[in-house]
Amino acid sequence: MEQFYVFLQQMVNGISLGSIYALIALGYTMVYGIIKLINFAHGDIYMVGAFVGYFAINYLHVGFFGSLFIAMAACVLLGILIERIAYKPLRNATRIAALITAIGVSFLLEYTTVFALGAQSRAFPEVLGNIRFGFFGNKVFITNKELLIYGVTLALMVLLQFIVKKTKTGKAMRAVAFDRDAAMLMGVNIDNTISATFALGSALAGAAGVLVGIYYSAISPLMGMNPGLKAFVAAVLGGIGSIPGAALGGVLMGVIETMVIAYGQSTFRDAVAFAILIIILIIKPSGIFGSNAREKV
Repeated sequence: MEQFYVFLQQMVNGISLGSIYALIALGYTMVYGIIKLINFAHGDIYMVGAFVGYFAINYLHVGFFGSLFIAMAACVLLGILIERIAYKPLRNATRIAALITAIGVSFLLEYTTVFALGAQSRAFPEVLGNIRFGFFGNKVFITNKELLIYGVTLALMVLLQFIVKKTKTGKAMRAVAFDRDAAMLMGVNIDNTISATFALGSALAGAAGVLVGIYYSAISPLMGMNPGLKAFVAAVLGGIGSIPGAALGGVLMGVIETMVIAYGQSTFRDAVAFAILIIILIIKPSGIFGSNAREKV
């Protein structure tokens, strides 16, 4: 019975981590769905969001929700700026050119932050306290931070679905994803729609940065690399281009990683993530919710 309680506790931990991966993965899958670009700078936008939240709490003296809003707003501006400066000029270039540019932007963000703030980790300010709620005779615990992560992640995903399904911008995004040329002929502003997609994805990454700072109490300029790659794996696992797939893939990645640490060895946590990527690409490249589609080459 004790093993069952240990399993439940690891599930709680895994869903918390997976919720953060899901928010980052949503940005990958949205951008890919619109312009077929893997934005490898996305993990570093998440890092910038964490630092914006850090400075907002420390120097503007705002609480958690204030820092969350400021980080999301800053990442929206950063995402639009990156798209307009780095990606828009390559709109008609080869995919490999855009991919290499994305990697370059990623390193630029990382080492600009290192240059400006130093490479050392920083303790994220404590704004929530640490309250634990016990279940099953205090065998399984959920903290207030984990509950907040669940709530914020769910709220942002519902809001994203509303924007994509019910708003004019969302309809334009779906039209561009389905057929860019036809959408342009119907009067959709392609540039603004792509910028809106980057803005939404970057806002979610910024929120994830603040949540991870609250959860782990530490941030660093290089913190975006591994979570960014794992969120990409999550997007592929769920079916890249699918919003529900990215959400499910992120949660699955978090649970799997946590279980590997709990029942295996923590040194294999990264290896397992990329082993999953290889297996998915071999067995079902379209992912869980993805569909196979023919492409002209």
